[in-house]
Amino acid sequence: MGAAMRRIQAGNVLSAFGLGFTVPYLYVYVAQVRNLGAGTAGVVLAVFAMAALVVLPFTGRAIDRRGPLPVLVGAALLAAVGALGMGLAGSVSTVVLAAALLGAGTAVMQPALATMIVWCSSTSTRTRAFAVQFFLQNLGLGIGGLIGGQLVDESRPDSFLLLFSIEAAMFLVLAGIAATVRMPRTPSIADARPQTEGGGVRALLGHRAMVQLCVLGFVLFFACYGQFESGLAAYGTEAAGIEPSALGLALAANTAVIVVAQFLVLRFVERRRRTRMIAAVGLIWTVAWLFAGYAGLGHGSQTMATAAFITTYGLFGLGEAMLSPTVAPLVADLAPESMVGQYNSAFALVKQLALAVGPAVGGPMGAALHGPYIVTFVLFSLGITVLALRLGKKLTPVQDHPYLVAKSRVVARHQPEQAVEAAV
Repeated sequence: MGAAMRRIQAGNVLSAFGLGFTVPYLYVYVAQVRNLGAGTAGVVLAVFAMAALVVLPFTGRAIDRRGPLPVLVGAALLAAVGALGMGLAGSVSTVVLAAALLGAGTAVMQPALATMIVWCSSTSTRTRAFAVQFFLQNLGLGIGGLIGGQLVDESRPDSFLLLFSIEAAMFLVLAGIAATVRMPRTPSIADARPQTEGGGVRALLGHRAMVQLCVLGFVLFFACYGQFESGLAAYGTEAAGIEPSALGLALAANTAVIVVAQFLVLRFVERRRRTRMIAAVGLIWTVAWLFAGYAGLGHGSQTMATAAFITTYGLFGLGEAMLSPTVAPLVADLAPESMVGQYNSAFALVKQLALAVGPAVGGPMGAALHGPYIVTFVLFSLGITVLALRLGKKLTPVQDHPYLVAKSRVVARHQPEQAVEAAV
């Protein structure tokens, strides 16, 4: 990685580290530590998500007009104010306002960071750049959560103020690092991106491959991330009788698989068509949901049910490790040169919508409709495979298989030299 990319990735892991300190404890902090009740805690979580939905439609155009650097710095400062405000908040109005600032700031960071990675990478290096980003995000979140768990004490509000202060400090560090980055806008392969005379939402909606990718992305996030802490957790405790401690082990297994598998699968993934790898993820997640079905409906021992449930989360982690080098680089390679920020923001918005709808649909189903819940998400996972294969028909070779195209160009460039040597 170049100097700019190293700084971007360093800021990325530090911000994830800060988020890991507070995200797992936000509900407990509002409902119990500040004694504002479960209803207020639910409103805070909803505001956190809704703030992202409000700001993301405007983020892409700001990135493309002003550049990702000032947008990222502004978002980091906004998130820092929100985090510190959350630690100091003692009333319903202040905690809701702090949640709105924190949610908006962290949401804007995602497409800004993604656009910076696109600008600092080429088509041939983008796969690894996004894989590193995903790896560092999970590592930062995991380490932050572990350390935060050791510092937090429900009987001491000051311990939560410390957590939110650390989170705010990490956002300020991100802003400082971003402000020092010099962006080398690397030119990409000419035919990797379509040319467009217009811009905005109309141009994006007229790009059929991007629309199909957004539909695929919604299903991906709805069937996986949207179920982690809601439907799947409710299903595990109600149908499979999983202990809360086992849920923690399952989430830890998910993170561990991502951290261990990310670079093991990277070479395999980057040498194959992106859409076929996404289709393979759909099949892996189908097996994961079948393991979950066995855990809750198989009537085996509690030990076997717990093992099957943990395996479900592990298989989800394997799929996530395969997706990180494929989906985000594909969004970047589909975007016209003048609309990279808008494409990244649109995809982030789709992800946020899936994360909002997923718990609302999956939570009640997972708690009460055990059989239909498993069948539904087995079908969604198979749908991922079908949608990915259909998307592959809309992509150019350089969009779907950039490694093969880059390799063929290198071979073609060296063939004349080899021919001269043979003639001599």
